Amino acid sequence: MSETAVKAHGVADAHANRWKALTFIALAQLMVVLDATIVNIALPSAQQDLGISDGNRQWVITAYALAFGGLLLFGGRIADLWGRKRTFVAGLIGFAAASAIGGAATNEAMMLGARALQGAFGALLAPAALSLLAVMFTEPKERAKAFGIYGAIAGGGGAVGFILGGVLTEYMDWRWTFFVNIPFAIIAASGAYFVIREPAGGRNRSPLDIPGVILSVLGLVTLVYAFTRAESDGWGDSTTVGLFVASAVLLAAFAVTESKVKAPLLPLRVITERNRGGVYLSLGLAIIAMFGLFLFLTYYLQIVKGYSPVKTGFAFLPMIGGMMVGSTQIGTRLMTRVAPRLLMGPGFLVAAFGMLFLTQLEIGSSYSGVILPGMVLLGLGMGTAFMPAMSLATFGIEPRDAGVASAMVNTSQQVGGAIGTALLNTIAASATTSYIKDHIAGAGSKTQQQLVQLEGQVHGYTNAIWFAVGILVLAATIAATLINTGRPGSTTVAGSAEGVEDELAVPVAMH
Repeated sequence: MSETAVKAHGVADAHANRWKALTFIALAQLMVVLDATIVNIALPSAQQDLGISDGNRQWVITAYALAFGGLLLFGGRIADLWGRKRTFVAGLIGFAAASAIGGAATNEAMMLGARALQGAFGALLAPAALSLLAVMFTEPKERAKAFGIYGAIAGGGGAVGFILGGVLTEYMDWRWTFFVNIPFAIIAASGAYFVIREPAGGRNRSPLDIPGVILSVLGLVTLVYAFTRAESDGWGDSTTVGLFVASAVLLAAFAVTESKVKAPLLPLRVITERNRGGVYLSLGLAIIAMFGLFLFLTYYLQIVKGYSPVKTGFAFLPMIGGMMVGSTQIGTRLMTRVAPRLLMGPGFLVAAFGMLFLTQLEIGSSYSGVILPGMVLLGLGMGTAFMPAMSLATFGIEPRDAGVASAMVNTSQQVGGAIGTALLNTIAASATTSYIKDHIAGAGSKTQQQLVQLEGQVHGYTNAIWFAVGILVLAATIAATLINTGRPGSTTVAGSAEGVEDELAVPVAMH
């Protein structure tokens, strides 16, 4: 068989298996997203069992966030260098092993080490998964379907984590919130190994940019840690301020380094292209709003309404349903017909409108009257916006840059999550404190004082949600103004590492 025939056979093989491959990629993505919330539910039980102090409790979350956020760009570059399939399978195996250590933890150090390891392997896995989709699905309509499924999982998986975390913690044991990752990882790794056929010629074999790796890891770790410190110790704390200054210096040095080295870790062409820059920025802002909301709704339902962890998880189901419909129905059907900004801008605005419902929360608010419509609209809007955002972030990228472009999507989400939790928590706590200070004097009995405390908490949540509404409106504005590409199918994209361009124009059916 000639070399050309072998190549053609390889492409056909990769093409035939791509939908099976999507199943295993989606399963791996679900595992990573689930892990972000499932551990939150299990944390009180794990803390008690392992004797973790209140001061160190946050490190169960922070150890993962620092390793994951700090190593994402490096993980994306490794995927481009090693090959995405190999990186994907290695990430899954490592994540499963780290989860086993976490589930078997007998003390605080073992638990924190396992969480940091999970974060490190997650940083290999997440960019490899997204970049595999980017290089395997290039035809616009198929790409729309594939990214619709991926976007729905990326958006809704966190809420599924609340349900699964609640069920496992309440009816089994907190250790199962770690062990549950193992079957996910084994199935996804086995399937990926046998099914995924990565298109040839998409590797970036340039030598690794060591200064870039060091500066990006230090800069991102410092930034994520600064937001974590701000939440616990306050924004004016001297260490917090010092960390923010240090992260700004390190990331500025990283940007200068990347503009000068021959083979940069993050080629500036990836982020300076206005459409991709618009996606990273608007997506990061939307995640800030969303993460904060997850937190406050969980507190509201459990502390104010007295819901159990399982009932709280199920209360989030309408939002997952909205995301599924927004991503796989609205986004997928319209993505090949309209420009991405016409889905992202309105999508973020619908989500903001949903959040407006939630600014009306009071102690006695009914689930069906206020929370349910707010959640459905939020899910619909986010699902509609996420899907084209995920696709556009890697659309038209040269295959050799697919890993780092995918890592930037995850980085904007990770940093957005850290900012959202810290910033909106601080706003809520400040509003709660001032409300209680103003109203506690008029509360005579102990019951009235407890009522003022609860009212103060809800007042804090709604104050922070107003900020989240503003952030989503800003995300919509950025998406509508910065993103100016036409609908997929009217654009020429790079189709191979050699720079050969494939015209992906697919005429929309005339009615």
